[in-house]
Amino acid sequence: MKDLIKKRIEESIKVKESLCKAELDNIEKAAGTIVKSLKAGGKLLVFGNGGSAADSEHIAAELVGRFKKERRGLAAIALTANTSIITAIANDYGYDVTFSRQIEALGKSGDVALGISTSGNSKNVIEAVKKAKAIGMKTISLTASGGGKLKNESDISIVVDSKDTPRIQESHILIGHILCELVEEEFVG
Repeated sequence: MKDLIKKRIEESIKVKESLCKAELDNIEKAAGTIVKSLKAGGKLLVFGNGGSAADSEHIAAELVGRFKKERRGLAAIALTANTSIITAIANDYGYDVTFSRQIEALGKSGDVALGISTSGNSKNVIEAVKKAKAIGMKTISLTASGGGKLKNESDISIVVDSKDTPRIQESHILIGHILCELVEEEFVG
């Protein structure tokens, strides 16, 4: 068991070292984009499927509540949190538009859409990013394995260099925490 534990920790470290070398600029740009929107009265809409849905809710919670420091609540909504909306849209229109329909209803020019997809090919995430761009929102994606189709649809794409879903998700929540900390620093005091 210890060998497997050690192996998984070492794999996680390796992926994060790669992230540190390749994605610092994109993480900084993403944080700046979110800050600019929030300071102008905009909001962050976050979405993804499965573990990425959980990450979306986690990121929104850190911004609406607090990450580490006391400051005002920041406008962030996880589009994954309302099961009635998700199931109604999926039932009436199809699962591929579960997030884009919410972007249409809740988003406005100047807001930011943050789509999370470990494959970069989740159709409902891609459709939401396309809708967000069409209405003048800035778009950020967290992806992996080269970024998939989502990378090319996003204004800023942060790509984790891995094909291993657990290592990707660990890196995505690390990136989420870094974004929350960078954003929070701009609103303290």
